[in-house]
Amino acid sequence: MADPDGTDARLGDRPEDRWGEAMAAAQAGDEAAYRELLVELLPFVRRQVRSRISAPADAEDVVQNALISIHRGRHTYRSERPFGPWVRTVVRNCVIDWFRERGRRSQREVAVEEPELFSEGVRDEELGALELSPPLAAALEALPDKQRQAVELIHVKGLTVAEAAVEAGVTPGALKVRAHRGYRALRARLSGVLGPDGGRS
Repeated sequence: MADPDGTDARLGDRPEDRWGEAMAAAQAGDEAAYRELLVELLPFVRRQVRSRISAPADAEDVVQNALISIHRGRHTYRSERPFGPWVRTVVRNCVIDWFRERGRRSQREVAVEEPELFSEGVRDEELGALELSPPLAAALEALPDKQRQAVELIHVKGLTVAEAAVEAGVTPGALKVRAHRGYRALRARLSGVLGPDGGRS
């Protein structure tokens, strides 16, 4: 019930006081109070997340995860304690989890090195002429099948990593790993085949 000044006497004056009492009511089975709480929390959670994550799509994913975490963890709130610190902790943990997952993804993604396969003196524009040379053909043939396929798809057929991954039936990350290993093996096999000026030794 609202007081004459427009405040809600049942839920208190401050938003966080209202939210705490609404959560307590929700824990007691008041579904209407819980729905009202979630509606009010959404813009608050969104502001908290977007202050830490700038990309809108990523931020919105974290917002949804935070709301799910609030829902799943609603039984852990204690009505004798302030609601603000509790909900901020839930949101902060979701943000931290997102950054941790992003860090793990970046570690799994191995960059594909530029194919300076023959010597430091070989320029990128020379690679086309060298791709069909007997030494390279023999070195490619000696690679394990998956590595050879990755190198050929990218640097013989000229596919992008994404296109090559589709043709190989693997993820782009896995394709990058295969290509990276193939390049290293080719460098090892071709060392000494070409001289420092890019010509054959």
